[in-house]
Amino acid sequence: MEVLRPQLITIDGRNYRKNPIQEKIYQHEEDGDFYQDSMDYSDEPCDAYEVEQTPQGFRATVSAPSLLYKHIVGKRGDTKKKIETETKTSINIPKPGQEGEIVITGQHRNGVLSARTRIDVLLDTFRRRQPFTHFLAFFLNEVEVQERFLKFQEEVLEKCSMDRGVDSSIFQNPKKLHLTIGMLVLLSEQEIQQTCEILQRCKEDFINDLSGGRALEAEMAGIEYMNDDPGMVDVLYAKVHMKDGSNRLQELVDRVLERFQASGLIVKEWNSVKLHATVMNTLFRKDPNAEGRYNLYTADGKYIFKERESFDGRNILKLFENFYFGSLKLKSIHISQRFTVDSFGNYTSCGQIDFS
Repeated sequence: MEVLRPQLITIDGRNYRKNPIQEKIYQHEEDGDFYQDSMDYSDEPCDAYEVEQTPQGFRATVSAPSLLYKHIVGKRGDTKKKIETETKTSINIPKPGQEGEIVITGQHRNGVLSARTRIDVLLDTFRRRQPFTHFLAFFLNEVEVQERFLKFQEEVLEKCSMDRGVDSSIFQNPKKLHLTIGMLVLLSEQEIQQTCEILQRCKEDFINDLSGGRALEAEMAGIEYMNDDPGMVDVLYAKVHMKDGSNRLQELVDRVLERFQASGLIVKEWNSVKLHATVMNTLFRKDPNAEGRYNLYTADGKYIFKERESFDGRNILKLFENFYFGSLKLKSIHISQRFTVDSFGNYTSCGQIDFS
């Protein structure tokens, strides 16, 4: 147990230590006893929050999507009452289904700050338990790449179909080929708009310089697998690199990831994006709409266990190690919505930035 290196939660650019000794996994998000164990690490108020002095005392507001209000209220209102009692504040939460701000008022500034901190930690905790709704990605919709992918599928099935676990069900839909930058949980139109605004600032701050205002010319060639054992593969992906041999694409996506991690919209799990285009995934075997990555929890707080049957990828890796999928012109980053399809068969885009 990492007592000396506890998990850190970042909220509004501030880091909070989460005591792993207290952490438990609950089967239902609204269990009345969740609050007791989750608040022990968040008692210190954060001075970075804006608190307004009023004739009646002090006031602070919290913006949050309405889908998360229930977690601040708690079962039978117990969570809200507990925060109010312990911080000597009053918390006003919009009615279910109504967007707005959570308003905290109290006679003492530290009490309002403490309540705000506790609410933010709860919001962050339950946001992490929501299924991913969107992802940032480059669409790989060049005709050549899709045709070459179908050729790859045909040859793999022709030469390796006798290998354990290899069949047509685990191949990606060619119209949905993409490079993922990061997974998102966007729970309101306001958060989608915020994502669009951050992408636009990325374009202005560094993407224009890195791209030169033009599409990035890249190649999709060679395959690799995600796990350690080539005989037990779950995800096989195609590698992508710049034609000019530069590191501009990697630098661009890493900086986009860093910007979204700083905003709190993407949880920091790594410092660099591993660029890949999934071509085979054992999740597709039972769910052809799977995007290849799942959260730990479903929306109702239950732990997700995805049983998957791996495949023996040794012959595929040997025979198709340097398979050439084609040239790419990466010119747009999309905010793609999971489990949706547009008129072209790709994921529905909720917003995008273009390099030119």
